[in-house]
Amino acid sequence: MRTSRPSLAEVRAVTQAGVLERRSAEHWAGRLYMRWLSGHVTRWVVSTRALDRVTPDQLTVLMIVVGLAAAAFVALWPSVWAALVAAVGIQAYLLLDCVDGEVARWRRTTSARGVYLDRLGHHVVEGALVVALGFRAAGGLAERGFGADASWWMVLGAVAALLVLIGKLESDLVVVARASAGLPQDPEADPTSSVGSVRRLRKVFAVLPLHRLIGAVELSLLLVVAAVIDQLRADLLATQVLLAATAGVAVLVAVGHPVTILTSKKLR
Repeated sequence: MRTSRPSLAEVRAVTQAGVLERRSAEHWAGRLYMRWLSGHVTRWVVSTRALDRVTPDQLTVLMIVVGLAAAAFVALWPSVWAALVAAVGIQAYLLLDCVDGEVARWRRTTSARGVYLDRLGHHVVEGALVVALGFRAAGGLAERGFGADASWWMVLGAVAALLVLIGKLESDLVVVARASAGLPQDPEADPTSSVGSVRRLRKVFAVLPLHRLIGAVELSLLLVVAAVIDQLRADLLATQVLLAATAGVAVLVAVGHPVTILTSKKLR
């Protein structure tokens, strides 16, 4: 161990300053409990000599692997225990998502490469989780057999995942558009719409944040609830309803998101 181990307060002051105050970038779970936990993990990583060569990018890659492993459990086995393992895996994925950035800020190695890898990881994992939900709704790969024909539930899962990725791409394109137009990058640009109907719709989603359903953390927790109901009913109806709801929300986000962006000040 290092002879001068930083205190938890020092680590948080350097790695979490301003993070919890970010209006849209910080996940609710981060504000509620994960940043508290990640501070301890980050302190351990930066204080342990054996981990000196572990880079933030390597932690991000580990985050992606853990997230994909959680999705694999969802796809393979339509059981309560698999859903629980997946939910725990997504929590570990979120923890690593916090820690990789904190380690980078502590070591002052924040880079465009790390941001790219982090964004890529979120897109891949969240898309894979929705695809996996389609496999689960169809009975699970391990139960159906790997040579079984695709079902409509699998197709719906793939389409829903595509829509989820489109919604994420729409957000990323705001940064691309501003950079291409020579505008300063301002992730906190005023999202208020100048169109009254769109403004009212945003207020509805602020009260009922249905768009969060397609996030990995929320979806994994709802999947546990669905798995318990499926177990009690001895079928997969709850999972299938969850998949249908996910697809519906993905459609709303993919269609509504560009409308709110184009009528706001984000591109001005």
